[in-house]
Amino acid sequence: MATKKISRELDSRRKKYIKELLSKPKEELSFCVLGAGHGGLAMAGHLGIMGYRVNLFNRSRQKILPVAHRGGIRVEGAVEGFGPIDIASTQIKECVKDVDILMVVVPANGHSNIAKICAPYLRENQIVVLNPGRTGGCLEFLQALKEAGLQKFPFLSEAQTFIYASRSIGPAQAKIFSIKNSVPLATLPAYWIPGIVKVLKRVFPQFVPGDNIFKTSLNNIGAIFHPALTVLNAAWIEETHGDFEYYIQGASPSVAKVLKKLDKERLEIGTALGIRTMSAKNWLYTAYSATGKDLREAILSNPGYLGIKAPDRLHHRYIDEDVPMSLVPLASLAEILKVEVPTIKAIIHLASIMRDRNFWQEGRTVEKLGLKGMSIRDIRLLAEVGEI
Repeated sequence: MATKKISRELDSRRKKYIKELLSKPKEELSFCVLGAGHGGLAMAGHLGIMGYRVNLFNRSRQKILPVAHRGGIRVEGAVEGFGPIDIASTQIKECVKDVDILMVVVPANGHSNIAKICAPYLRENQIVVLNPGRTGGCLEFLQALKEAGLQKFPFLSEAQTFIYASRSIGPAQAKIFSIKNSVPLATLPAYWIPGIVKVLKRVFPQFVPGDNIFKTSLNNIGAIFHPALTVLNAAWIEETHGDFEYYIQGASPSVAKVLKKLDKERLEIGTALGIRTMSAKNWLYTAYSATGKDLREAILSNPGYLGIKAPDRLHHRYIDEDVPMSLVPLASLAEILKVEVPTIKAIIHLASIMRDRNFWQEGRTVEKLGLKGMSIRDIRLLAEVGEI
C-alpha cells in the first residue's frame, strides 16, 4: 500500500507540473541546449530566433567561446536569422538551473556522461529530451542518474530522430537543410507522453506522440542508414575525404540492398516484442514527404538529403555513435528475443575492425540498459509503467 500511495503522490505532483508549464505564457518557456555540435547549434539558434530564452552548454570552450563572443548563433537555410543566446558556457550548473526544458543534443555515446554531470542540478519538474535517444537512450540515461544517486527524477523523454538535417558551417554558424514533418516522442513511463508532447508542441509542432520508448528506439532509422552507408562507402570516404553526396551517391543499388536487409531485421525485432515498427521507406515518406516505389528511390527523391556530403573520415559519429548506441542494442535485444540478425551483426563486426575498437563491449547491451533476464511482458510493462 505504501508504494502505491507514493506513486499516486508522485503522479499528482507531475500532473501539476505539466499543468503549470501548459499555463505558462509560451514565450516564457526556457531552454538549455546541451551540445554545440551540428545539431546543438542549429537547435539553439532556431530557439533563439523564435524568441525563447536559451542557454547553451558544451564541454569544449573552443565551440562555446564564439557563441558567447557574438551573443548568439547565425542560422541559414530552412531557417534564417540570428538567434540570441542568454548563456553560452562550459559550466553545467549555470546552464541547467532554472530552465524548463533540457534539449540534449550530443552523440548518444555522451548521454550517460551528460546525465552524470547534470544529476546534481536537475529538478523533478524539468523536462529532459534526448534528441534523439537512438536505441535505449532513456533507459541508459535513467541508469546513469541512478548511479549518480539522484532521488527525484525529471521527466525523461526521447525523440525518435533529430528534428533537423543540419550542419555547423563555422564558429557560431549553422545551416538547417530541412526540418522533418513529424518526430515521434516517448517518455518513460509512457503515460506522461500526452502531457509532455503538449508542452513541446507549443514550440516544435513537429513533435507527435510515440507509443513508448521501445517504439521510438526501434524506429531509430539512423541505425539503418548511417553505419552501413559509411562502412560500405569506406574506400570512397577515405579516398575523397567525403567529397560526394552521402545519401544520393552513397546509396548505390547494391548498398541499398544491404540497407533493405538491415531494415527487415529491425522490423523483425519489433514484431518479436509486439511493437509495430515503421519501415525505413515509409519513414522517409512520413518524415520528408519523399516518394518512390522502393527504399533507394525514396532516398534519392528526398529533398532533405540533397547537398549533404559524406563524412570526411571513418572516425565519425555515423560509426562511433550509431554502431554502439544503435546497432549493438538492436542485436543485444534480438538475442534475448531469439531473433536472427546476421546483417546487423556483420556491420557491427566490420565497423569494429575498421575502427580498431570493440563496439560490442562499448555499446548499449541489455545488461547496461537494465533489461537482462526480463521477459517480453516485463519489457513492455517497463515502458508503459516505468519504475521511477
